[in-house]
Amino acid sequence: MGNYTITVLPGDGIGPEVTEQAILVLNAIARRYQHTFTYHRRLVGVAAIEAEGVAISDESLEICQQSDAILFGAVGGISNYDGSDKVKPEEALFKLRKGLQFFANLRPVKPLKNLLSASTLKPEVLQGTDLLVVRELTGGLYYGHLEPPVPGKPSEIRQTEHGREAIDTLIYTETEIERILRVAFDSARDRKQKVTSVDKANVLSSSVLWRQVANRVASEYPDVTFENLLVDACAMHLLRKPTSFDVIVTENLFGDILTDEASMLAGSMGMLPSASLGTHKTAHGRLGLYEPIHGSAPDIAGQGKANPIAAILSAAMLLQYSLGLKDEAAAIEDAVTKTIEAGYRTEDLREAGARIINTQQMGQKIAATLLQ
Repeated sequence: MGNYTITVLPGDGIGPEVTEQAILVLNAIARRYQHTFTYHRRLVGVAAIEAEGVAISDESLEICQQSDAILFGAVGGISNYDGSDKVKPEEALFKLRKGLQFFANLRPVKPLKNLLSASTLKPEVLQGTDLLVVRELTGGLYYGHLEPPVPGKPSEIRQTEHGREAIDTLIYTETEIERILRVAFDSARDRKQKVTSVDKANVLSSSVLWRQVANRVASEYPDVTFENLLVDACAMHLLRKPTSFDVIVTENLFGDILTDEASMLAGSMGMLPSASLGTHKTAHGRLGLYEPIHGSAPDIAGQGKANPIAAILSAAMLLQYSLGLKDEAAAIEDAVTKTIEAGYRTEDLREAGARIINTQQMGQKIAATLLQ
């Protein structure tokens, strides 16, 4: 039995839909294990911009910091990404990650046996895939545009005599690289004892430094098998031999792209959860932000087509990493597996013989399985 506080940031698009199903499942856990979850709901993304003028308010950030964990939906609306938006909804994530020092993003990829045919890859290629991508989350190109700018190296679009030019600053410090690598190696020790560090050291100076630090840190973990891999080769191997990976660690942009690719191993982006962890400690563990990787998908919002499983599995990661409730987390994962084994699918996983249900029904099925 325990009392826990969770800040809920549903966000935009399908974010509120899938987040509500994650809360439904958390409430089933509370009932089964006699826990108390207190939820603080706050605006974020487009919803916050329209109501408060900012992507996330300082008050909301403070409430997040005082919580045991943060459950996040998705941010973003329909945009042309042409730079015309004065306030971007994605700024909420940047502020959360930077402000609360969520530097390590964990994205597990383990295709369910009954969903192997949902992927475009052959089942025999996928069989046995179980990997974890550890993505650095507070450095790289994503943060080259933030204040204060790097002297002489701004990220901007500017006018020159030859027309407009665009500059993005990719900067990493040795400290940032080392701390994310240690997360990867420590994670590997609890898994299959292998780390693959992904970079572009044949082109980028930041990757040369990354590889130098990776080699040094690897020498301190003699019990863990280690390899360096260029990002383009990694992208190929994810499709050709995904079972060769255990823990993949990489910088911010590469991690963003590779995990979207890896989601297809599981059959849909609607299947992959994530945890963003940092340095802030709580009474129960480490403060973390938990979110599905799929984004806001405004084109299907409100239609009941969204798959809530990634959000539900993100709630399971919340229980494990921030609240220290490993049995409860495992119970959610088991309920998801049993629901899939029973033949229930959302629209993104449509296949012959499956029973297609909507977002809310999927959440209800999983919650009911937990309480059986």
